[in-house]
Amino acid sequence: MPTLKDVAEKAGVTVTTVSRVINNRGYLSEETKYKVKQAMNELHYRPNELARSLSKQVTNTIGIITPHITHPYFAQLISQLENAASKRGFKILLCNSKEDHSREAEYIDLCKSNRAVGIIFCGMILASEQYTQQGIPFVAIECNSPLFASTILCDNYEGGRLAAEHLIACGCKNLVHFSGIIDQEMPGDSRSQAFKDVCQKHGVDFEIVWTRDNTYYSMDYRDSIRQTLLGLPNTDGIFASSDLIAAQVIQVCAEMGKQIPQHIKLVGFDDVALSSLTTPQISTIHQPTKEMAEMAVDSLIRSSSRETVPSKLVLPVSLVKRQSTGW
Repeated sequence: MPTLKDVAEKAGVTVTTVSRVINNRGYLSEETKYKVKQAMNELHYRPNELARSLSKQVTNTIGIITPHITHPYFAQLISQLENAASKRGFKILLCNSKEDHSREAEYIDLCKSNRAVGIIFCGMILASEQYTQQGIPFVAIECNSPLFASTILCDNYEGGRLAAEHLIACGCKNLVHFSGIIDQEMPGDSRSQAFKDVCQKHGVDFEIVWTRDNTYYSMDYRDSIRQTLLGLPNTDGIFASSDLIAAQVIQVCAEMGKQIPQHIKLVGFDDVALSSLTTPQISTIHQPTKEMAEMAVDSLIRSSSRETVPSKLVLPVSLVKRQSTGW
């Protein structure tokens, strides 16, 4: 098994220089870094991660706690987080809380015991403030809370405004919005407020349908959609707070003999892969998950190094026009 000394001899540098390259410490020329990494690859040398973590008190691991792993939005976000972490030389420890605060607490302890540099929370709120006092930095994506070192958000209000304005520009007069979870305040609720503001501004009829907990957890919105359309038969425009909901709107409308976009125009939110796989393809609000993931990873790494990071970062969204609104 090759040693640090073997790498140093093959690269023509000192053992100290090899150690500095591995741990990314101090200034080193790109030529030196290349020679050391080339020698490591040729010798199939792998640093002893356990020894490194014991010396640094942390590993090159980032904890990620998410409420879902099968929801298209969270699946896409997790993939982007893994990509962003990998680019910075970090691995992820993925934890699925399933919206269970006891699981959340266990996973925080797990990340700490595995010497993670910090934890990124996706679309959820800490059960208790006590965890923020344990010396490990927390960063949140789409969760507006003062408990985190930094919070990364998309411009939810602008997304709701763009969706409503687009539906009205398409001629819709009776709009429905399938919104967030009832009695659970989240940044995404701004989409509903914007939708309401735009509808009132233009004097069009509208209805906001809030989601119940069991519907959100099951990710099956079809019964809610069906009952809403039966109760509001004049609906000609729908803004769904996720592409997952929008895809189920297409299913229900097909069952009820309502054609999209001929009878009902439809706009989703997130711009996950699902939005371009349905028939018709879904017009949606693009949420910049790649950039949000990169900012979250960067903020966490900087925070773990005791650097000052912005407490809140809001990224712009955009409207993607597809077949569900007649484009």
